[in-house]
Amino acid sequence: MINFPTSSFPALLVALPIFLAILSLIFRINRRAIIGLWGSFLIGILALVSFIEVIQKGTVIHILGGWEPPLGILLRMDPLSAVFIGLTATIGVFISLYTWWYFRAREASKGRFPLFWPLWFFLWAGLNGLFLSNDLFNLYVTIEIITICAVGLAVLSGEKNALKSGLRYLLAAIAGSMAYLFGVALIYGSTGTLDLEHLSEVLKPGKTTNFALIIITLGLMIKKAAFPFHFWLPPAHSAALAPVSALLSALVVKGAFYMMLRLWTEVFEVSLTFAAGQLIGIAGAAAVLWGSWQALLQTNFKLLVAHSSVAQMGYLLMMFPLLIIAPGISSDSANWLSPAWTAGIFQVISHAFAKSSLFLSAGIIIMALGHDRIESLRDLVAWMPMTAMAIGIAGVSLIGLPPSGGFMAKWMLLKGVFLSGQWWWAPAILLGSLLTAGYVFMLLRLAFAPSREINHFRSVPKSLQICALILALGSFLIVIPAENLIQFLEGSESFGSGIQSIVKGGRYGNE
Repeated sequence: MINFPTSSFPALLVALPIFLAILSLIFRINRRAIIGLWGSFLIGILALVSFIEVIQKGTVIHILGGWEPPLGILLRMDPLSAVFIGLTATIGVFISLYTWWYFRAREASKGRFPLFWPLWFFLWAGLNGLFLSNDLFNLYVTIEIITICAVGLAVLSGEKNALKSGLRYLLAAIAGSMAYLFGVALIYGSTGTLDLEHLSEVLKPGKTTNFALIIITLGLMIKKAAFPFHFWLPPAHSAALAPVSALLSALVVKGAFYMMLRLWTEVFEVSLTFAAGQLIGIAGAAAVLWGSWQALLQTNFKLLVAHSSVAQMGYLLMMFPLLIIAPGISSDSANWLSPAWTAGIFQVISHAFAKSSLFLSAGIIIMALGHDRIESLRDLVAWMPMTAMAIGIAGVSLIGLPPSGGFMAKWMLLKGVFLSGQWWWAPAILLGSLLTAGYVFMLLRLAFAPSREINHFRSVPKSLQICALILALGSFLIVIPAENLIQFLEGSESFGSGIQSIVKGGRYGNE
């Protein structure tokens, strides 16, 4: 028997975006934007109501067709998935608002991008489905939906660079998918089940399980553009339309991270070793340093922000070595687990707000200048003060200066590092912040520098600038409910017991 309360909200969070995607395909092009805008608000309200239900009831489930696992499909919304769904809805609503005004402001784009709204809604359904899925194959299906829609959105402009980088993105994603699916096949062949809950009970350590862990992790690292598989991300993110770049950086790459987090902490704990965690941490540290250094060398704003995404996602990988308790240490004495989890969640949230704001700001600059060369940002403060402020606030969060969400993430990560005795990660974290400060202050120096030209910025709607600024402010405002958010996430057993089920009391059979 299932102990968690049942609810229809998990199913609605997937069904509603699919319905809106199909509806937008039926109507004419000039009506799709209206459906897209109001549909985004509707999904946002549904996500908010679902979030409140999880706060009140704890983990809720929905059993599709009344068939319980392992035969049926179960959708599970726990505190962690509720946070990711809420984050997706919040960012998604503001990006939809920006897109509405962005396409209206670009006369040349009128009628050119009729597939944006259907692809965006299908992508939204895939993200919600991924966060709610409770078995390995459904996770594969949802991340493939996300990938197909993301690639379609990335090439939407039809420009040569977008098509070339989109093809590279597609090939890399296919390689990651095949690796993940091969690992799933190995697991199913050895256990006969794909349900995460049952797998955590029946999976045994051995060569097959170890190899499945390696190949699945490899596939997910390719999909999340983790170092050294990041080669597809900067060109794909920089060549896409501004709203698409924001979606890709703020939301899409978080899906693979979420899967990796779930599988490492719920399924593969029998195969995890201290060395495995250290290897993932090394990849994260390398991403922080390499991505930050490459961002510092760029001459185009969108490429700078794209390389910065590689670096900022590296911090998420650096939480994995902290989640594995070394032999001889009890989970009760592992007082660094809570800071490590807090660091990871706040890094996800602050990065989503800051990076979406930066990419939307890049779109504003391209609209005002016709290009995004960094040298042309001179006197930005005088002519577009809200955009300059958005870049500055988002940049401060990326650096990790107080009182931003980025500061909370990096402070808690450093706390976890020193409490666990793994001090060797600290130099990478601090050096990454210094390099980030280098390219952020370079942008701000140019923004305040006098221009050699008079009024070289074309007029851009204030509504676009307001959207970017609000998202940037969000990277600071998230620290206000920090204590409540941490308490909410402590409904996850992971905060106190290391590599175990994320859901508190996570076994949905009687124990």
